[in-house]
Amino acid sequence: MSYITSKPGERFALWKLCERCTDMSPKKVIKANLGVCPKCQLHVQLTSDERIEFFMDPGTWHPLNELITPQNPLDFFDSIPFEARIEDHQFLSGLDDAVQTGIGFINGMPVALGIMDFNFLGGSMGSVVGEKITRLIEHATREGLCLVIFCASGGARMQEGSLSLMQMAKISGALYVFQNVAKLLYIAICTSPTTGGVTASFAMLGDVIFAEPEATIAFAGRRVVSETLNEEFPANFQTSEYSFEYGQLDAVVSRLDLKEAICDMIYFFNQTIYKTPYISDLLDDLIYPYQSFDPFSPEADLYGVENFPFIISATDYKGNCVFDEDMYDLDLNEPVYSNNKKLQ
Repeated sequence: MSYITSKPGERFALWKLCERCTDMSPKKVIKANLGVCPKCQLHVQLTSDERIEFFMDPGTWHPLNELITPQNPLDFFDSIPFEARIEDHQFLSGLDDAVQTGIGFINGMPVALGIMDFNFLGGSMGSVVGEKITRLIEHATREGLCLVIFCASGGARMQEGSLSLMQMAKISGALYVFQNVAKLLYIAICTSPTTGGVTASFAMLGDVIFAEPEATIAFAGRRVVSETLNEEFPANFQTSEYSFEYGQLDAVVSRLDLKEAICDMIYFFNQTIYKTPYISDLLDDLIYPYQSFDPFSPEADLYGVENFPFIISATDYKGNCVFDEDMYDLDLNEPVYSNNKKLQ
């Protein structure tokens, strides 16, 4: 359960107790404050539904791949069958698995959004989570959408064995095409906790990486690292502030300012002159043209493009440049071809 959603015994409670400062606040005040304690600014876990409500424009959320559900490929059994454990968490959380994916608008800007939910088996990344995130990335690649993923996970789902571990490579491969071939923007947001295989893969692959204050960000647990290295670490070890200090993050952003920060990044990206038209037409061949402005056009003055090199280029599926010429040496009225594909 999140800080806002009532536990079964608190269904009719109107107030909430902060776990850190013990301040009592009305639920409606906490909800209006996006789940941040008004007194001590404690950021606590939100459900994926709450994040969608807080960050997406009303009525614009369209979920994708809702019918994919987890199985028990290894016939795993601990205290209860794994299928029963999945059903319990599906009933308690109202989710099919630990991530929701979809498309929608943030302040009028279209995005592809993935939100992990720690309430479902600790946000563990199994084959369904990996498949849904991969399909989301591929959809964003086809449609030319910016990608935003809220990470909250205990790591790979060990009940699925190597099938869960391979999701790290599968998602990373889809992100390679998205970022290095399609040249689109990926914003990763680390919430508490972001650990294990999620940290070791897509959480740290963002073009821009944000984190909420005091979020736990780690690969292995603090005790495991301390005992393995036989060292003591500072009190803020494996927090977002510690990670930012050592360059792992681009910014630590309060949840109250996070929506604005996301919109600023997307707006800035959308104003750049380096674009990728024709993605849908050329996706099958994995050849993507990137065409800049005419530096002498009226539009160029809007973006100050006189400060940038003007390049037309294309890359193959490995990201290697297969066409690269200075625009000043080209006749802008003639079409440009690469691998028999018309680029201009």
